Amino acid sequence: MTENTQSELKSRLLSAILPHVAFDGWSDPAFQAACDDSEIDMNLARLSCPRGALDLAVHFHERGDQKMIEALQGRDLSDLRFRDKVVLAVRLRLEGVEDKEAVRRGATLFALPHNARLGAGLIWGTSDAIWTVLGDTSRDVNWYTKRATLSTVYSTTVLYWLGDDSPEHEATWAFLDRRIENVLQFEKLKSQVRANKGLQNLLRGPNWLLSKIKAPEAKRPTDMPGYWNKS
Repeated sequence: MTENTQSELKSRLLSAILPHVAFDGWSDPAFQAACDDSEIDMNLARLSCPRGALDLAVHFHERGDQKMIEALQGRDLSDLRFRDKVVLAVRLRLEGVEDKEAVRRGATLFALPHNARLGAGLIWGTSDAIWTVLGDTSRDVNWYTKRATLSTVYSTTVLYWLGDDSPEHEATWAFLDRRIENVLQFEKLKSQVRANKGLQNLLRGPNWLLSKIKAPEAKRPTDMPGYWNKS
């Protein structure tokens, strides 16, 4: 089966499963119903989605990331402060969601212990997509700290958004602004530490250690997020 065929099958199955997710979650019964509704043989469906509904939940999330990337690329961001670009990216990611209940069910699915690593990887992927499309060029430990910090901001904002019934999700955007402001305060503290010569002498050892951490090479496997530079 070609990659294009797999992608087409996933898209058809995803469209078919979404009406069932609200009732059955991202489950085997929902996957079976999607196969029936789309008239796709179960054996063929399993070729593109070996883990069934779980693979469709992943596809749903990644499709949301792609929509966000396209929306950002279509915007003129030149007049925005960087913090506002990040806020816009998170807003576009959530505003582009076509089925809020599917996200809610997905949050439950990826909270399960055996799916937690996969869920964390998806959140990391969203954060990486945001930083990449916004032009992040860091190749040192900051590559990781930026994505880790944004992962926390994004995941907490999603949880708040899921429970938000305010008009146009105004409460969520206010919550997001506060979280971004907290991050900026932390970055300000880091700058103050770097400017303090006494603290820099104290942190010389840890800073040397951190300087050896590099961003992943483009061709390295995605499950190996970094490497140790021995040079």
